[in-house]
Amino acid sequence: MSEHRRKPPQPQGGGRAAARRGQPQAGPSAGRRDAPRDVTGSPSDPYGRSGGDETPYGSRAEARRATQRGSGGGRRRAADGAGHGGPGVPGGPGGGGGRRGGPQGPGGPGRGRGRAPEPAKKRMIDYPRAGRYGASRWVPSWKLVTGLFIGFTGSLVAAAGVGYALVGIPDIGKTAKAQNNVYYWADGSEMVATGGEANRQIIGYAEIPKEMRWAVMSAENKTFETDSGVDPMGIARAFVNMAKGGQTQGGSTITQQYVKNAMLEDQSQTVSRKLRELFVSIKVGAKVPKEDIMAGYLNSAYYGRNAYGIQAAAHAYFNKDATRLTPSQCAFLAAVLKGATYYDPAGAQSIGGEAASPQANRKRAEARWKWILDEEVKDGRLDAATRAKITTFPTIQPPRSNAALGGQVGYLIDLVNSYLVNNSKETGITETKLRRGGYQIHTTFNKAKVDALEAAVKKVQKANIKPKLRPKNDKFVQFGGASVDPKTGAIVAIYGGSDATKHFTDNADQTGAQVGSTFKPFVLAAAMTWGVRNPDGPQEQAQDERTIVSPKSLYSAKNGLKIKDYDKQDWTDDKGKEWLQQNDGHQSLNPPSYMVDLREGMRESVNSVYVQLGMDVGLDKVKDSVLRAGIKESSLASSRFPSFSLGTSSPSAIRMAGAYATFAASGKQRDPYSVEKVTNKDGTVFQHDSVAKTVDAFTPAVADNVTDVLKTVVEKGTGTNAQLPGRQVAGKTGTTDGNKSAWFVGYTPQLSTAIGMYRLDDDETNKNRQFLQMYGTGGEKTIHGASFPSQIWRDYMMEALKGQKAEAFPVPEDIGEVLNDAPSPTPTPSATESATESPSPTPSETLTSPTPSATETCRKFDFRCQNNDGGTDAGGTDGGVTSTPTATDGTPTATTSTGSTRGNGNGNGGLFGGTG
Repeated sequence: MSEHRRKPPQPQGGGRAAARRGQPQAGPSAGRRDAPRDVTGSPSDPYGRSGGDETPYGSRAEARRATQRGSGGGRRRAADGAGHGGPGVPGGPGGGGGRRGGPQGPGGPGRGRGRAPEPAKKRMIDYPRAGRYGASRWVPSWKLVTGLFIGFTGSLVAAAGVGYALVGIPDIGKTAKAQNNVYYWADGSEMVATGGEANRQIIGYAEIPKEMRWAVMSAENKTFETDSGVDPMGIARAFVNMAKGGQTQGGSTITQQYVKNAMLEDQSQTVSRKLRELFVSIKVGAKVPKEDIMAGYLNSAYYGRNAYGIQAAAHAYFNKDATRLTPSQCAFLAAVLKGATYYDPAGAQSIGGEAASPQANRKRAEARWKWILDEEVKDGRLDAATRAKITTFPTIQPPRSNAALGGQVGYLIDLVNSYLVNNSKETGITETKLRRGGYQIHTTFNKAKVDALEAAVKKVQKANIKPKLRPKNDKFVQFGGASVDPKTGAIVAIYGGSDATKHFTDNADQTGAQVGSTFKPFVLAAAMTWGVRNPDGPQEQAQDERTIVSPKSLYSAKNGLKIKDYDKQDWTDDKGKEWLQQNDGHQSLNPPSYMVDLREGMRESVNSVYVQLGMDVGLDKVKDSVLRAGIKESSLASSRFPSFSLGTSSPSAIRMAGAYATFAASGKQRDPYSVEKVTNKDGTVFQHDSVAKTVDAFTPAVADNVTDVLKTVVEKGTGTNAQLPGRQVAGKTGTTDGNKSAWFVGYTPQLSTAIGMYRLDDDETNKNRQFLQMYGTGGEKTIHGASFPSQIWRDYMMEALKGQKAEAFPVPEDIGEVLNDAPSPTPTPSATESATESPSPTPSETLTSPTPSATETCRKFDFRCQNNDGGTDAGGTDGGVTSTPTATDGTPTATTSTGSTRGNGNGNGGLFGGTG
């Protein structure tokens, strides 16, 4: 091996690298490799010595640091020309530069490796890190990470300690106490105090059946007996949901739910309250025996039916003491704890779009009841043999009535509570807050008018409806009514049914019964607002080129009229079938031309006139007119078919009274409402004036002309039965096909009232409830709006307006153009044709347009879904509609803790609707 490849002796002070870096560079361009041996003066001198001095080093790093201290060299660029060899030797070639080259030493430039000097002063937190370059400067050291973690953890522990020390253990005997809500009539007198009282009886742990404890643990907290009382994952989910603005959720352990029940004075969904609840739960889990926690939870929980605690629940559902509950009954009560609204088989309030009918609730309750029993077996808390014997769902007694809520008062309270909760964004009152009570609620209801409306209904019932005498015809007859002040929208009176503690559905707030020809005024309003479309141009132009219609315009009153679209083409349904419109009694008016003006067509309620007018205007505009007047879209049938103009929709009595009030107020629309203001111990909570809105739905010219035409109906048309001596009245009768519902809606300048009548099985647990025909009901051949509904309307209005000065409607201004005033000659009718022509054959079922799909207007649990469309109209006195309403199993029922009705409300106060 050649000499220059021979391996040199290893230095004693840290290895070849350390020696090489410490050796002075003698050459003009000392580099990274070894210097020639003769530079050191002796082949045996160790590497790293400077000038022959011996400086032993223990390691590479030590040698490197010593070199840097002595030379000031740096890896990147050495200061003052220093390199690996240090300063230049006098008379020699000079010190070497840094690795990248630095300023020359006295002897000339050199090349070597150098590093920047260390900072002279250390920082408390070395970040970004000194002496590091590039991305490594931003990577924290393990010391920094560890320090921050310890500091953060310590802060959390300290904060938790403070929070834990500040909270106390709740006393269930002193907390979770609800108060009454007091309701007042419009004149300030007290109506009733109810809705918030606490029906609670606290019992000891020993009195609670072990089967109840087992059922609750298997259903809600399997590890209750061994856990610490909190569920970290559940808490994390709750915080994440709050941060996302999603649905909040409560504690998932029995301990947390017990604490939540005991903190009813603060149920706000905030981080601070959640933290407080967490600390209380931790302290309760650590300090309170499990037996006391279980007893406290079962004694404070809400079971529905205004029952707080297991003892009250046992009496509410089974009329027995808690000690006598069976395993099956305990499993049911454990199911109810999930939410009585959806698990009480009697039915309850509908919330958030879900049905809480008796049928739906029982199905949910049975499923959870079975699941809980099976879970008890899995958990070893119930033996399989005992479980196998439990095959029948326990018998639940009906809700006990509250005498204070009997008669109409229960319906009034339901309507108010629904209004408050359904409009909680404006009122600030949630269902939970309402149940806790403490509110003074001032309603719009006039006691004298409520009594007068109930008396008017009972008068007609007593004189005409005799179910024992005529069970086939008079059984299941129901009435509903509502009265609204046109100047404000205040609901002054309703008739919801025979008794709120016996008949749970509020017939004023929702019925599902079609309103028939009472829809025709909206068609007329549309014709005078938008006009009819141009029949000569293309459809896109027809929407813009319109002619405003005068009430003097002429339309055909011929029975069996072939309905045409706006462009005079025969209208056909989806199957290509023509539409032949039938009139009431299959009668034609004014032969041989059959032409009558719109006033006469309204007066005699001629179907063919207003169906064709609706087609000329466009059913989309008719729908707009209905919505402008104040009817909620959720109650409307499909507007694809001509029969839409004939009232195939099913608004409530409240909404119909409110819509006609828009005409009475010369086009000013105000939503019906039932609450003027709400106060509590802290002052005013809600004031209706702060949210009241008035919308210009129609011009005064349009509204006043509609009123003028409707006056004719009462003066000498189908509504003469509703005349009030000395007062101007406008109104419209309505009857549906099959004689299954009848209406009269009318108004004076001071009051608008709607009365509906129909037959519907009163058994709200019946899944196949259907509207029944009223041929022969009350001893009448047929029932129509001009009969019993108009009688009730007249009797009520005479009493309600007693003492008030009669007011006149505004005189309408002329509006629109007279259409079809020069009809073409019509051939003289044959000998077989007369003014009352023979009815043309009723089209077969194939003529009936298909029921709209669920994507149109039908909704789950909606009476309308089977009845929206028509083919021919073969209806009652004022003209009916083709389809007949059929009730479904979604019929609302019983009263919740807040006493609300269970219905879609048509937007009248029920929780599916808007205001009411």
